Amino acid sequence: MKVQDSTVDTTVADAPRGNWVDQYAPVAMRPYLRLARMDRPIGWWLLLLPCWWSTALAAMAADQRWPDPKLLILFAIGSIAMRGAGCTWNDILDRKIDRAVARTRSRPIASGAVSVPAAFAFLAFQCLIGLAVLVSLPRFAIMTGLASMGVVAIYPLMKRITSVPQMVLGIAFSWGALMGWASVFETLNDPALLLFAGSVAWVFAYDTIYAHQDKEDDAVVGVRSTALLFGRKTQLAVALCYTAVVVFFAGAILSVSAGLFAILGLAGFALHLQWQVRSLDIDDPDRCLAIFKSNRNAGLILFTGLALDTLVPTLLHYLLP
Repeated sequence: MKVQDSTVDTTVADAPRGNWVDQYAPVAMRPYLRLARMDRPIGWWLLLLPCWWSTALAAMAADQRWPDPKLLILFAIGSIAMRGAGCTWNDILDRKIDRAVARTRSRPIASGAVSVPAAFAFLAFQCLIGLAVLVSLPRFAIMTGLASMGVVAIYPLMKRITSVPQMVLGIAFSWGALMGWASVFETLNDPALLLFAGSVAWVFAYDTIYAHQDKEDDAVVGVRSTALLFGRKTQLAVALCYTAVVVFFAGAILSVSAGLFAILGLAGFALHLQWQVRSLDIDDPDRCLAIFKSNRNAGLILFTGLALDTLVPTLLHYLLP
């Protein structure tokens, strides 16, 4: 399969209209940016948020003045790079399936805009960026990060052999909930493990919502998902998962003796999840996508509460006599 002529540009069906890649990126770069999902930043946001939660939780436990800015920046760079690498790997493995699904057949590899060898080269480039970020962390955090590689590698294959591939995705996308804590304390303790467990349930639920966009095509091509498994019981399944998320996160926050702002952040997060459940319509793909994307806002509400729990006392210390 040849790389598409760089003078010919084909948009991707499941990308937002008018995104910055379609409008401003050089034409020759667009297929690769689309392959990395740079036209859809929601993916790296959802990968990044558990990292930021963990960093803020560790800051509270360590009595730091604020979440470590260096870690927040490193995790942001790493999340963008590794989200792109994960999508590239997924599209390499799924190129035949993608051609059979209306929403994905215009993706760069499936459409022929990027060849498989070129995709592997691009994958290696993104992994090198992720590795550069990883080796900037303490040794224990490096080993913790490397331990996730197996889960990341096998995830795209899971929908072929299990009805709950979202659980594997949950583990992969929640690894950051361990990384912030591991970077600060160079060990893993109960708060980080509780945060990780809650994040797995969060990812499992929101990706179940996302999977309802493709359930008809998935059934035809033989791909499995929790959307097909739960069917009409999806709303109940998501509600139960989100309840578990709040319980686990409450345990993590209380175990570090968090203050009012962290509790308010969790309350706002919980209310957002409740809104998602009540608003869910599994027969409306656009609605499912909108609710899925809204999890970035839910996660930012929680992070803001956690961060303020360290920042506000620090500011008051400097401002008040």
